[in-house]
Amino acid sequence: MIYPATVDRQPPRATSDEIALYIRTYYSLLRSSGDVRVRAFEEAHLSSRSSLHLGAEAPEPDLAAFAYSAARLPDCMPRVRRLVLGQSHAQFAHAGYAVDRWQVVRTRGRRRPLRWDGGETLAAFIASASDIDDLVPILTAYQIEWNKLRAHLLAARITDVGDDAALTEALGDAAAVARLRGALGPRSDDILHDMIAHDCDLFVRLLDGSFREYQRSAQRWFQAIAPAVPAGRPVYFVSSNSHSLANLLGGYARNHRDDILAFLRTYNVEDLAPRYDEAVARGDLGLATNILYYSLRAYVHDSPSRMQHVQESDAGAGIRAIPSPGRIDVDAQVIELAHLVPDHLDPRLRLPGVERLRDSRALIVNIDYPLGMAAYHHLSAVALGVDELRGIYIMGKAATLNGRIGDVMISKVVHDEHSSDTFLFRNALTAADVQPFMRHGTVLDNQKALTVRSAFLQNREYMDLFYREGYTVMEMEAGPYLSAAFEIAEPKRHPKDELVVIHYASDTPYSRRQSLLSKSLSYFGMESTYGAAAAIAQRILKNEIARLS
Repeated sequence: MIYPATVDRQPPRATSDEIALYIRTYYSLLRSSGDVRVRAFEEAHLSSRSSLHLGAEAPEPDLAAFAYSAARLPDCMPRVRRLVLGQSHAQFAHAGYAVDRWQVVRTRGRRRPLRWDGGETLAAFIASASDIDDLVPILTAYQIEWNKLRAHLLAARITDVGDDAALTEALGDAAAVARLRGALGPRSDDILHDMIAHDCDLFVRLLDGSFREYQRSAQRWFQAIAPAVPAGRPVYFVSSNSHSLANLLGGYARNHRDDILAFLRTYNVEDLAPRYDEAVARGDLGLATNILYYSLRAYVHDSPSRMQHVQESDAGAGIRAIPSPGRIDVDAQVIELAHLVPDHLDPRLRLPGVERLRDSRALIVNIDYPLGMAAYHHLSAVALGVDELRGIYIMGKAATLNGRIGDVMISKVVHDEHSSDTFLFRNALTAADVQPFMRHGTVLDNQKALTVRSAFLQNREYMDLFYREGYTVMEMEAGPYLSAAFEIAEPKRHPKDELVVIHYASDTPYSRRQSLLSKSLSYFGMESTYGAAAAIAQRILKNEIARLS
């Protein structure tokens, strides 16, 4: 489908010399074949005046920046001294790191494959340059704030880290202590002991950061999916998450409503049972159903056998889950439209003629949205691996400068910091497509989005310039996805530093996150998540039903 677009003004030409210097600093140093001290990044980090680290140069700890960083690093981080970044198990093995035998560790705020040797070395698998842009500032902020906190604890002569009164005196107020303990997690006492015992002096080594290796990594990822995508089958590509389409199309949560509600009432999970009862009482069945979907995760995690039961049920409805294909932490689902069970569909998706889908040959390939430039590599790999791509639908998380938590943002202009391109396109979704699924949040279409390299790699002056130009959405994937879409639609690579009118239909609703992806939406993002996902699923089903008619 071709949707020509016009523009009434040129996009902003903006750079931040401080941010650009920071990026050049760490990329030039990481070319070294050995370890690089994180202290080498600190001066450029301080000079960048990052909006997420406004207190970097102050002597007082910036607990917000420390909490953000700590949530995106594993709990073993206080024991780690060396981080090794690579793109494949073969790379790590060639460098002498037997990561296959190391412990898998995870973070609370970022999906990234991590392996820990149980000692001082942590291995991180990187899928694109965005992982470097994300990790380096996080590590640097973590180290700066760790050492500032340590200085305050030593100056206060803290002997009992379990004494919150003493910690309050050292840090200034009780809220600071609560935030610190929240950042450190359940092992906060042990970590505070570590903090007093030693400073933070991290080293980083990059094994290979070449574009070729990123492409090869994405190809390995798709090769693990390919057996579930037979040749010649048309594909609808969706980038969202691993639960929304499965819940809307599979029906497990609705079919096991009584079991899930009994679990919620027994364990009082986030007071969701009373919220469900209130929604039913006032006739808000959409919200009640969304609560069941949201609750399914806690219900499944309470018993390992339930996950297998969910997957078996989904498989009966044509939904096949492929966790971490190619050992990359970007889960995938392949959904056979012909195998969907009409009675199991969410009521909002039971469209006239839905029974015709039994004759469809089309598949949905849904992936758990990757980080930043990895989106480009993954969509490119899918486009090369399938014969017919019938649609590209992107649902992601974003920060908004003028909306509220739970709003949905639909963009028609995207400026990409990676390429300095500005994409103009007619979005296949409008507010009218999503608003019927929303009762509490607002749907804002015709927005202008800024694709950033990293949450840390922004400062107020840079963001203010874009805000004055009407850019109100900030996220990390739209630009890379649009670059890949341009190459699918055009006989050349995506341009650089140009105004691009892209002749491609790309659906990009973004649900708002607070402080540029710094806080989980949790329960409050449920309506926007399922509202956007339902609009995407409805459009795919309508298109396919129309084709079959």
